[in-house]
Amino acid sequence: MGTDARRGAGAGVGVHAADAPITFFGGKGGVGKTTMAAAAALAHSDAGRRTLVISTDPAHSLGDALETRLGDRPRRVADGLWAAEPDAEAAVRRRVEQVTEDAHAALPREIMPAVRRHLAHAAAGPGMVESALADLLIDAMDQVPGEWDRLVVDSAPTGHLLRMLDLPALLTPWVRGLARQRERALDADRFAADVVGAREQGDAAEDPLLRRLHERRLRLERAAERLRGDACVRLVLVPRRMVLAETERAADRLAGAGFRLGPAVINQVPADADERVLAAARRRFAGQGVVELPLAAEEPTGPERLRALAARIAAPCG
Repeated sequence: MGTDARRGAGAGVGVHAADAPITFFGGKGGVGKTTMAAAAALAHSDAGRRTLVISTDPAHSLGDALETRLGDRPRRVADGLWAAEPDAEAAVRRRVEQVTEDAHAALPREIMPAVRRHLAHAAAGPGMVESALADLLIDAMDQVPGEWDRLVVDSAPTGHLLRMLDLPALLTPWVRGLARQRERALDADRFAADVVGAREQGDAAEDPLLRRLHERRLRLERAAERLRGDACVRLVLVPRRMVLAETERAADRLAGAGFRLGPAVINQVPADADERVLAAARRRFAGQGVVELPLAAEEPTGPERLRALAARIAAPCG
């Protein structure tokens, strides 16, 4: 089959269904998901939607795709389009400062040095950067609709994406447990104060640490619900056996967890592609739609090339 014939293959080209306000582009590293995210975001902004595209990949390359310098805060890069490469390590530092402030208001002053040492150790621990990125992502989600009509996320490679999407649901029980422990500690304090007749503690609702825990619980619960209701994930792959296998596992896990999958993008299809792998990819993702893009001689970077690409991948999530 020639390249042109392949371009029209699959059920996803031209698929039109209900659009999702939040779109993730995920897949194995190096398959072109950053390029797809940038192109899709341009398509939204060109359609008159105020759009934010952000990268949650610690190795940012969204600015390279858009051929502009990006930073921690959203920067306007085209009419109706803003882009950002959030600084996760700065977010970790901000979170530690916030927790320290809360602890200072809620805990005895003499134990604060130990609390600070614990927080410094925790900040360097595994998972903190991913957790901070998840927080930044939830911040952006909370601004849709409102500040933004559409949010497009250039995700980290598959494993990171799966953990990040799972994080709100995984953290919610943990935060609930912390809140229950804090409520029990406050109850014990009140009981002791009543016994000795020296009750000075305020209501539990006034405890800053408990209030922060409940706020975080509600925020995580809302994010977990929105990820399954308002977001869709578009997986990007190249026609190679190992990449297909990893993408299939990701699709199974996402679908099993209740995430909506949009049309997959089979990218960089060479003229001499392995037809068995290509056929297997088409079959696997036919239900959700497939868009195929030929291997290009030049990298599609910069707004003009990305716009040409956007017209090819603009099939909305169903």
